[in-house]
Amino acid sequence: MPLEVNGAKLNFILDSGVSKPILFNLSDQDSIELRNVSEITINGLGAGEPIKALNSEGNSFRIKKISNENQQLFVVLDKDINFSPTLGIPVHGIIGFDLFRDFVVEVNYGKKSIRFHDPDHYSEGNKGKMQSIPITIEDRKAYIEGLVSFDHMQNVPVKLLMDTGSSDAVWLFQDLDKGISIPEKHYVDYLGKGLNGSIFGKRTLVSKVQLGDFVLNDAKAAFPDMFSFSSIKDHGDRNGTVGGEILRRFNIIFNYREGEVSLRKNTYFHEPFKFNLAGLELQHNGVRYIAERINDSRGVVRSDERAFGDVQILMENRTRLSLVPEIIVSGIRAGSPADEAGLREGDIILAVNGKRVHKYKLQEILNMINEKEGKKVRLLIERYNSDLLFSFTLRDVFEKKP
Repeated sequence: MPLEVNGAKLNFILDSGVSKPILFNLSDQDSIELRNVSEITINGLGAGEPIKALNSEGNSFRIKKISNENQQLFVVLDKDINFSPTLGIPVHGIIGFDLFRDFVVEVNYGKKSIRFHDPDHYSEGNKGKMQSIPITIEDRKAYIEGLVSFDHMQNVPVKLLMDTGSSDAVWLFQDLDKGISIPEKHYVDYLGKGLNGSIFGKRTLVSKVQLGDFVLNDAKAAFPDMFSFSSIKDHGDRNGTVGGEILRRFNIIFNYREGEVSLRKNTYFHEPFKFNLAGLELQHNGVRYIAERINDSRGVVRSDERAFGDVQILMENRTRLSLVPEIIVSGIRAGSPADEAGLREGDIILAVNGKRVHKYKLQEILNMINEKEGKKVRLLIERYNSDLLFSFTLRDVFEKKP
């Protein structure tokens, strides 16, 4: 969402999983004023070391008519910490608790809109037929209780961090005493990127995830490598995280003051959970020039011999140079169809099944590559200035190789 920091127009992710605003990826900004600065170190998810950052006090934050003239934020200067390439859009920071604390926040995933309501003048009538579920606020983060069912155990109570900034469905922490264990059908996968580095774990399916009266069957789940959580000293009674792949299936009203969230199904609720069948991770890698042949009318010749006239349009081929995003392979899952076909990290994706990728958004390209099991995928890539064609067939990610 657009947000102004000390007059600079930036894009932030609304992330209920962060306690303080964090600013990064300032490479495309000429300058930004920072006030009352001191050096600090901060911890996040990932297996890396704590990172150096700046603590800045007394900053001006503005979202349309909403403003705060005394906002604290952290500034990460490490250029490697940049979520824009994997998201496909410019992102300069993340903000969470400060907005959720001060406003009733209405997120409509269907309309792709966010509304902030003054809690002193908020009407319960806005909720309509939504179901309200209690949440607890601990250490500036929201937690919701639900149920998770496995093949070996049904309706296991879980306490989950609500994380609108996560693109995954549900992460679970293994707890054998409670019955939370990794299902037999699973595979090792890249789960995402945190402030302290990449996060890996085991990806799987659970029989159901239940929040309130809402039941999601055959839900995508992951058990992260707990080494990635080493910077978090105490999980308390938390059992995992519920992220955007589940939350986007609802329209949601967050009301921290009243200690509740209100949910209503939207058009995404019944969509099946999708897996990375090809085993490819893609990201933006700057821009590149492409040459395209276009047909252009050179002239029109009219004949007066008939009442309506004959029109002859002569076409000629011309070449147009265009600047387009470059999409590269940023990761490959070992043993996946893409890995077995011979694709490598750094390969530049040119076309998927004959469709030039510069005409599509990053998520659309990923959807094209991971359409369905049994689908044959042909990828045209560039490697060391040579064009190469690879093909592979998508298969069940839980299928054991003979």
